[in-house]
Amino acid sequence: MSQPSPQANRITTLSLEPNDPQRLASLCGQQDEHLKLIESRLDVTLRNRGNVFQLAGPANRIKAAANVLEHLYRETAAEEVSADTVHLFLQESGLEALEEEEDDTEGDSGEVIMRTPRTMIKPRGLNQQRYVTSIREHDINFGIGPAGTGKTYLAVAAAVEALNQQAVRRILLVRPAVEAGEKLGFLPGDLAQKIDPYLRPLYDALYEMIGFEQVAKLIERQVIEIAPLAYMRGRTLNNAYIILDESQNTTPEQMKMFLTRIGFGSTAVITGDVTQVDLPKGQRSGLIQVLDVLKDTPGIGVTHFAAKDVVRHPLVQRIIEAYDAFESQQEAEERARWEARQQEREARLQGREGQGDTSR
Repeated sequence: MSQPSPQANRITTLSLEPNDPQRLASLCGQQDEHLKLIESRLDVTLRNRGNVFQLAGPANRIKAAANVLEHLYRETAAEEVSADTVHLFLQESGLEALEEEEDDTEGDSGEVIMRTPRTMIKPRGLNQQRYVTSIREHDINFGIGPAGTGKTYLAVAAAVEALNQQAVRRILLVRPAVEAGEKLGFLPGDLAQKIDPYLRPLYDALYEMIGFEQVAKLIERQVIEIAPLAYMRGRTLNNAYIILDESQNTTPEQMKMFLTRIGFGSTAVITGDVTQVDLPKGQRSGLIQVLDVLKDTPGIGVTHFAAKDVVRHPLVQRIIEAYDAFESQQEAEERARWEARQQEREARLQGREGQGDTSR
């Protein structure tokens, strides 16, 4: 007997416990706006009477919808569910990762939590949870993926948590000062003031987790240091939490220099997006190289994020996917042109050899 196709339409019933009208109202949203959002994004039909929901659609999409409903209902016990929360859970419900999510219910139950002085941060989705777990288990970690996947934010949260627990004595936030199509020389101020805008995302994360005044005090006492990568040369960093952000813009020499600064009791997190390298044309990225150099080195954690892990506006995910498709097509066309040139060259060489044989 053949197995039913995962695309075959089915109808299933889901009961959410406990039967709490207030929590159910939060789950469904005003005029069922949250349910309508789930229906449109997952292409399923949802009907409910109290806490009993009827789901209709392809089997794999029903599983994804049931997964989202259960997780959202769990959230209603602690907070009011908003449209943004629904968007985030829908992004986590990627059909290709559904089986993994079902096998990892402990991670989804919210056990991976980071506590900072002003907020409690829970990673969203399997990749973010694995990323945080890897950071806790390894001294050197790489977070690779597109913008909006939480690489830097979660790394800063992990650093603040470690500082708060006195696991480290200081935090260093580092970025290469590479110009992304703009010239630093035209910015006003001295070198520190020119570089400051490049470090703004790191400041923003710290302000949210610690508070503006406390961040200023910790920077003044040099417990938190924010610096360009060039300032790391010659230093050895013990009992520190070091984050290298935008590492795709390091050269191979800079990446080697940074990794060899790490001392005893230190943790390093290196984040970057290999599709957004701003180095001069022809200059290889240190991040791309180091992933090859250290791929078989034990004790190093590597987490790869994809477009489905983006936790910003849903359009961001679609933009990233569109760029990936466009660049893949360009690469395929370039490869086809190169192969055509090679074939043409070989044909010319064979023609010359044939003429030589005739003359003899």
